[in-house]
Amino acid sequence: MNHIAELCKLVRYNILTSTTAAGSGHPTSSMSGVELLTTLFFNGYLRYDLENPRYIFNDRVIFSKGHAAPLLYALYQASGVLTHEELLTLRQIDSRLEGHPTPEFDQIDVSTGSLGQGLSVGFGMALGIKAQLATKGVTDVREPKVYVLMGDSEFAEGQIYEALQLAGYYKTNNLVGILDVNRLGQRGETMEGWDIATYADRVQSFGWDVILVEDGHDLEAVNAAFAETENPHEKPVMIIAKTMKGKGVLFLENQDNWHGKAVPKDQLAAALSEVGEVNLSLKGKITPALKLPVIANRAKQSPCKLPRYNQGDMVATREAYGEALAALGEAHDEVVVLDAETSNSTFADKFKAAFPERFYEMFIAEQNMVSTALGMSKVGFVPFASSFAAFLARAYDQIRMSQYSHANVKIVGSHAGVSIGSDGSSQMALEDIAMLRAVNSATVLYPSDATSTASLTKSMSEAEGLVYLRTTREKTAVLYPNDEQFPIGGSKIVRSSTKDKAVIFAAGITLHEALKAYDILKKEGVSIAVVDLYSVKPLDVKTVTKLAKKTGTAIVVEDHYPYGGIGEAVATTLTGTGVTFKHLAVHKTPHSGTPAQVMRLEEIDAQAIAETVRSLS
Repeated sequence: MNHIAELCKLVRYNILTSTTAAGSGHPTSSMSGVELLTTLFFNGYLRYDLENPRYIFNDRVIFSKGHAAPLLYALYQASGVLTHEELLTLRQIDSRLEGHPTPEFDQIDVSTGSLGQGLSVGFGMALGIKAQLATKGVTDVREPKVYVLMGDSEFAEGQIYEALQLAGYYKTNNLVGILDVNRLGQRGETMEGWDIATYADRVQSFGWDVILVEDGHDLEAVNAAFAETENPHEKPVMIIAKTMKGKGVLFLENQDNWHGKAVPKDQLAAALSEVGEVNLSLKGKITPALKLPVIANRAKQSPCKLPRYNQGDMVATREAYGEALAALGEAHDEVVVLDAETSNSTFADKFKAAFPERFYEMFIAEQNMVSTALGMSKVGFVPFASSFAAFLARAYDQIRMSQYSHANVKIVGSHAGVSIGSDGSSQMALEDIAMLRAVNSATVLYPSDATSTASLTKSMSEAEGLVYLRTTREKTAVLYPNDEQFPIGGSKIVRSSTKDKAVIFAAGITLHEALKAYDILKKEGVSIAVVDLYSVKPLDVKTVTKLAKKTGTAIVVEDHYPYGGIGEAVATTLTGTGVTFKHLAVHKTPHSGTPAQVMRLEEIDAQAIAETVRSLS
């Protein structure tokens, strides 16, 4: 192990010099994991192609403990990927080495740093790798592994336990957790301190094998732990190691109040002297990834035959989503579906019935579901993750973080708005459009009928990136012919004339209320235009502006709170145009009732729209 010991010195040197040059960072948190990660990288356990970091069958390393980024970069310097000169650009504006890991550095798959998420992402990768091997008919090989470094502070996060239980449930035995128990968090001792036995009991209770390391800086013990992970296991494995924050420099070791602080320049020489003599030209060797034998090609991609509907039929958009999803599964074997124990309501169960091997029940654990979907997207799949839209709010941080990983994830929220009726306010998604619109890279779609839902489900599978589809519980009339096109960023002018008094912008269920209002007003001799804003983001700015200017009055009606929804999107577009703007949205505390009763209560129904038009001078 002498070469590993020398590499550990180099890695510590890299951590200290890079963070001091940056003037910030987390050197002490990085130093506690040096022996663990140096052994993994350079003693034959990690199998990885440095020249092809996106190779699906690489082993993966995720730093859920994202503030230990200096350790990660130090390891890649020791491997020869980074020069020491580049290492010293840590945290600079023009550097690819950010304060927490991001894919700007091409050896990194996912952004981390919001604690508690990495194990779920790793679980998704591990599931995906298993599925890729099965799809390609590969057996009798060492399955590529996913290693996830975690800190003891983040073991207070609930998402950790969501991931532990799902990984245990699915027996993802190619997933290896590494718990760096260094006792100290940001402001003092962690919940369990150095009590690694308690951590072991918790992890084992979720169906994991556990390997305890009493001294995470004893290279022989660390090596033995990783050697054990190479033996056959039927369960995921967690290495739980007792370590010391700041290990290697006495004035940093096990000391509070050093979290997130670089060693000052005037103390760097003293710190480095304790590390010892370092061979700066030393390089560690990473074992190349397993090159798999000749593999059968994936099933040919075929045209997607979407379900077809008759205009006037009553079909819920959530059901049309499920039918379109099953059609996508037939045409594209990279499509997988995750659902949070709501598949008989979201209609994701239609995909499950057709392709059970590509359906993953995530149970009522939405945070884990979103991060798992991100992980699966990084190993070649296009995941659709669905739940009631209201319950996706608890996974907002996971959605937010996924954008920084350039996620190709499709999220579907059903039972949106007060129109779900009798279930009451806890089930009503009234913030979800605002939530997803605020995610900078996200696309937000809100279809109004079965035809548009099926078309947009297909479109979202083809669009790269994070896409959200909002569906409705209630059955609504099919408005469009089967061959109608719904490009992302477009809209549909459903009613218009040369005498329109106003234009009504709506989406989803309120579009149907707008059409009812059109019929009411037509009998009174009043004409209005009605536009289906099925693409909430990006918005069809050209059509919105043109019709609003033409009529002089724009009215938005939506089954959503007024803040951050369709109304604000339209209002922002019309700023400075001089157009009169009216906004009908959910303002009152919602209540159980029939859909019609609740929409009347909130004044977003046909009657309210007609009254608003009548009130115009």
